[in-house]
Amino acid sequence: MSNIVYKDESYQIVGVLFEVYNNLGSGFSEIVYKDAIEYEFQRLEIPYSREKEYFVNYKDVILPHKFYADFVVFDKIILELKCVENFHDKHISQCINYLKVSKCKLSILANFKKDSLEYKRVVL
Repeated sequence: MSNIVYKDESYQIVGVLFEVYNNLGSGFSEIVYKDAIEYEFQRLEIPYSREKEYFVNYKDVILPHKFYADFVVFDKIILELKCVENFHDKHISQCINYLKVSKCKLSILANFKKDSLEYKRVVL
């Protein structure tokens, strides 16, 4: 059986996602879910950064485009939120890009638009 990357931390994050979804349901804008998740992280004393900025290094320069991860949790897991009908390949690609620039190993992509919370783990 393979090891799950950051199993315990992932479990806590997914627990927060379900807590928020169970209280708010679907239909709100992404910013509302971000605020609720931030509240839960603070309440549970889970370390996080919100809207963390990352730069892209190319050869000997830093490119002008920056990435902003919704959350970085436990200083090693990217949490990216969506409110879309379905995940698309571009959402997975976005997580992979965040993982590359952040040097993190795991991203959790969460979708609050559906009739139930949907999430995917993206491992690099």
